[in-house]
Amino acid sequence: MQQNEHLELGLINCLRVDRHTPHGIFLTALDGKDVLLPQAYVKDSMTDASLIEVFLYTDSEDRLIATTLVPHAKLDEFAFFEVVDTTKFGAFMDWGLMKDLFVPRVFQKEPFKVGDKKFLRVVYDEMTHRLVGTEKFSKYLDKKPRGLKNHQEVKALIIDKTPLGFKCIVEDRYEGLMFHNEIFENIELGDIKKAYIKNIRKDGGIDLSLRKIGAKTSESSTERVLELLQQNNGIMPYNYKSDAELIKDVFGLSKKDFKRSLTSLQDEGKIEVKDTGIYIKV
Repeated sequence: MQQNEHLELGLINCLRVDRHTPHGIFLTALDGKDVLLPQAYVKDSMTDASLIEVFLYTDSEDRLIATTLVPHAKLDEFAFFEVVDTTKFGAFMDWGLMKDLFVPRVFQKEPFKVGDKKFLRVVYDEMTHRLVGTEKFSKYLDKKPRGLKNHQEVKALIIDKTPLGFKCIVEDRYEGLMFHNEIFENIELGDIKKAYIKNIRKDGGIDLSLRKIGAKTSESSTERVLELLQQNNGIMPYNYKSDAELIKDVFGLSKKDFKRSLTSLQDEGKIEVKDTGIYIKV
């Protein structure tokens, strides 16, 4: 681990233990600035001069404070948060820390209600000098993807379901879309998926696929079927007549690809398909 040069709000910092006090231990960056890690997070292994990793945020009195807890999202990251309290000025979200994340009313698209799950970005508010959440994050997304190319593997966070498909945040910076007719597995809001770039549109949007572009569908499909059979003791109660939606839910494949995979595996002598199901040949 390398010690931070400066204290960085909203991020994981690597800091050196400087001194112990009744209230906790003070940690320092290379520039000599320090921050308190409250006693509740102090462990015996945190000896003088040792390096530890902590997250920095501000307490209820806007003082910089350290914690060994990791929030649902750090500065400039996205996540789903649950509303735990509301006021006329804004809402408080469960952040995974002792202090909740505040979302000012002006950063909400419509008033939040307790129990709501909201997709937010953690940002630094220049007005209050605090970390806050915002539902209005379009301005933070890069409309001109740089360093990306077709077929590249990327991280895609699923944020919304639309008539066309699932909207995604790509690499925490860009907006992407996976089309419904190309998805053959269960997807939930908040899922993080490994995806591949199909096309970068002129408007900066990115079309994504869950399948590796250029890979032979038949090969990846047969591998999927065989892998699931092996995980289920070599027997699964499906065959050529199984319902398409059931195949999609279980295997993450279209009915066409599933049937093609069964035929290929049978021709290779690896499986046997009966009315009662699929069996791996020993």
